[in-house]
Order: sequence, then C-alpha cells, then structure tokens
Amino acid sequence: SFFFLSFFLLLGILGEDALLPAPQNISILSTNMKHFLTWSPVIVQGETVRYSVEFQGEYEREYANESWIPICECSLITATVCNITDDISATVAYNLRVRADVGVGRSEWGTLEGFFNRITTSLTPPLMKVIADGYHLLVELEDMGPAFQFCVLYWKKGEESRMQRKVVKEVSSVVHLDTMEAGPDYCVKAQTYVEAINRTSSFSQTQCVRAQGGRSVWLITALISSAGFAVAALTLPFLTWKTSKVFQYSCCPVAVLPETLKVSEPPTQLILCGSEEAEQCDLTVHVMPSEEVLRLWIQ
Repeated sequence: SFFFLSFFLLLGILGEDALLPAPQNISILSTNMKHFLTWSPVIVQGETVRYSVEFQGEYEREYANESWIPICECSLITATVCNITDDISATVAYNLRVRADVGVGRSEWGTLEGFFNRITTSLTPPLMKVIADGYHLLVELEDMGPAFQFCVLYWKKGEESRMQRKVVKEVSSVVHLDTMEAGPDYCVKAQTYVEAINRTSSFSQTQCVRAQGGRSVWLITALISSAGFAVAALTLPFLTWKTSKVFQYSCCPVAVLPETLKVSEPPTQLILCGSEEAEQCDLTVHVMPSEEVLRLWIQ
C-alpha cells in the first residue's frame, strides 16, 4: 500500500505532463518553396490530442535570448501537419518544435533534429504545354507563385546547336517564343528558377510541334496571288486605253463644226468672174481661224 500511495503522490507532483509523451518523428517536407512540418500522432484513448508548433530563427537564437515564436495557424490543431511556409521567410537555419495537449495536460516539446534551411527545398520542372498556332510557337507554363521564374529553351529540330533561350518572369498567359517555318518540328523544354535561393530545377520533358496548316495556307496564298495576277492582266489593257482617251480629249479636244457653217455645194465648183469685173473680184483667199469661226457661231 505504501508503494501505491507513493506512486500516486508522485503523479500528483509531476502532473499530467508526465503521462503525455512528446510528438515523435518530426520532419520537414519541402517542395517548390512550400514547407510542411509533420510528426507522428500521440495516441490517448478516449481523448482528442491537439498540437502546437513554434519556430526559432537565426535572429531569435542570436539576438532574442533564444526565444521561440508560436505559429498561430498551428496552435491547438488536431492535424499532424503544419504549413510553415509563411514563417520560413529567410534563407537561414530554422529550428522547429511541437507539443501535444490533452485537456489541461501538456507534453514536453518534441524538437526537429537538426535545422531546416529553405535552400534545401526540392524544385520540380514546371508543367508545360507547347502550342502551334498557325506559324506561331507558343508555350503555356504553370503558375507556381511570385517567387518563380522560368528558363525556356527552344530550337528547330535537328539544329540543337542554334538553341535559343527565353526567361519568363511573370506567367499571366501563353508566351510567344518564335515564328516557325513550314515543315520542321520545333522543340521546347523549361526549368524553374528561384532567385531567393539562387537555384534551378531540372528541365521538363521536351515537347515538339510543327506549324499547323502550312500547305493549305501556302495553297490559299498561291490561289489568291494567281487570281490577283489574272484580274490585273484583264484590267490593265482597259485602264490603259481609257487613260489614253482621257488624256487625248483633255489635251487635244476635237472641235465639231456647226451645221450652219458647213458648205452644201461641191467644193470643186468654181466661182467665175467676168472680165469686166476682174478688177472688182478679189481672188485672195482669206482663211478664218477656227477660233473666230467658233466665236461667230456662238454669237
């Protein structure tokens, strides 16, 4: 009886904290600059166990008396995972710890083994879709967040030595890469780049496309050109003739003689003058200018 009494007294002195084990197997899952702290659940029959998470950065260790900062989103949660992305805001070493709570009882802190630095995050290539819009080579990239840029390489198949590079800093829509020639395939691959940690991912799988409807577009263009030449060949002679007529009537108009000035008698008829009237007959021919004739006719 003395043994059991001592045992219960010891439990009273230690409280419930001694009965609740600290979380175990604490680790970090970090991919593409998204960081999650995970741990194994603490099992208490008939009770709901809640967890709280705190972090300690370089500043807290060196300038704030090794203090710890609670992560508000992960205070008294029932899940065994905590999104710590927003709190890991610098490329320095962080320490993290987790505590279990049941009612008024609390466990000791379970601490992450070693430190976590976001520079160790795993970077994956972006999801990518290469599009041939007529003769335009386009690429659609996954929006991975504001921290991400993309390095895109593209080339004409068989001409890898002339590979071209394009840096995409903002992904808002499809990106135009090049104007393609009809016939050959054009290939594209991309990798992610994070300036904050100065790291790149591996390249995505290469995707190749070719210009769509190259022959049909060429045929339509040829037909339109042929029709244009045919129309020009038929129209040009008419336009030339019409233009010459316009210039002829503009520069050298034809004056039409009025009916009243036309001579009805044959032009060969001679006007005879008697010898006695020879002195009075003036045989001098006066030619009236056409301008005077026209003026007299108008009057």
